[in-house]
Amino acid sequence: MHTEVSGAAAGTNGTPPILISLSSFGAAEVRRPGQLWATELSLTAGADGVEVRSELLIDAARELPAIALAVRAADKSVVYSCADYLWAEDGTLDTEALAHALAAAKTLGAPRIKMAIGGFDAGSHASFATLQDQLTAAEVELLIENDQTPAAGTLAALQDFFDAAHAHEVFPGMTFDMGNWHWTGECPLQAAATLAPQVRYVHCKGVQRQPQRWVAVPLAESSAPWRAVLRALPRCVPWAIEYPLTGDDLLAVTRQEIHLLRSLSSNSK
Repeated sequence: MHTEVSGAAAGTNGTPPILISLSSFGAAEVRRPGQLWATELSLTAGADGVEVRSELLIDAARELPAIALAVRAADKSVVYSCADYLWAEDGTLDTEALAHALAAAKTLGAPRIKMAIGGFDAGSHASFATLQDQLTAAEVELLIENDQTPAAGTLAALQDFFDAAHAHEVFPGMTFDMGNWHWTGECPLQAAATLAPQVRYVHCKGVQRQPQRWVAVPLAESSAPWRAVLRALPRCVPWAIEYPLTGDDLLAVTRQEIHLLRSLSSNSK
């Protein structure tokens, strides 16, 4: 199942649409006023859309319809990110998590949901038919993200998943998180070269190494080869900011980062 980027999601002058993952404003900062506030700020700053995060919803029954209204009014796009794993630790398809994600996407008017594979293993293959049936009925595209875990964020794990899915004639896309590969000790350039055919959405994330851990940073502060990674990925798929957006004038900071990504995408054409 493949969903093209709609006109509402299109970028400027043929460049990739620039979205903002609402987690970029910080979990505590977003939870207090809610994701509608972050959505309105993002759209005012010039974003082509937003990524709504399940883990930041406080009152989904109120927030989701309000966000949907704001996005539709601005003629922009929306992606729903579900923090639950698609497969449980024992390899069974988490049909409840999938159903909740699809219901949220329907409320938002989101054509895409983003999830990680979680405990997918050889015993999970039998559940592909159920997965496809649910996606087809909902008319929603599934995007699989590389997360920060060995089970769902290594190149081998993602290759195995996509090979198995294709063998069962299921064709999900991929959310390629540029930064997460560092948490699992993978080379993002190698991952980009290998997985580029699956990529439908890019999480732009810079990284720096601090004692004992990696941290997410704006691209301009990143120690990773992020320009080369972006060049290795498909052109004109949506790019989302998923790094910290902070500052006294948050609207100006957000505008600046959107402008940076648009400039990068124009120069890479």
